[in-house]
Amino acid sequence: MKNAVNWFEIPVKNFDDSKSFYETIMDAKMETTEMGDSVMAFFPSDGQSGGIGGSIITGQGYEPSQSGSLVYLNGGEDLSVPLARVEKAGGKVLVPKTHIGENGYIAHFLDPEGNRVAFHSFN
Repeated sequence: MKNAVNWFEIPVKNFDDSKSFYETIMDAKMETTEMGDSVMAFFPSDGQSGGIGGSIITGQGYEPSQSGSLVYLNGGEDLSVPLARVEKAGGKVLVPKTHIGENGYIAHFLDPEGNRVAFHSFN
């Protein structure tokens, strides 16, 4: 097994606003697709070489929450860059950029839907 995680979904209710929020903080376009009664927008991923993918998703049974699993998004070269966009885009920083020793840095935030999400970077 190469990775313990291969896919994640962040539940949202207001799909368009959530897509705009994540496109803003990640500085990337997210492709949208429908799957049955669900609508998804995909985070950038290099799935061809074993990269981990994920999406925001709205549909029956998907409820935003700040409890439960915590997803760490790639903060790029320095997570300070996307973290600086969080509050401007409508989210709230919960844990500022925090050094975690040789494993780099983390930060936690709430998205506008109330999901607790995090960034990780090595700088």
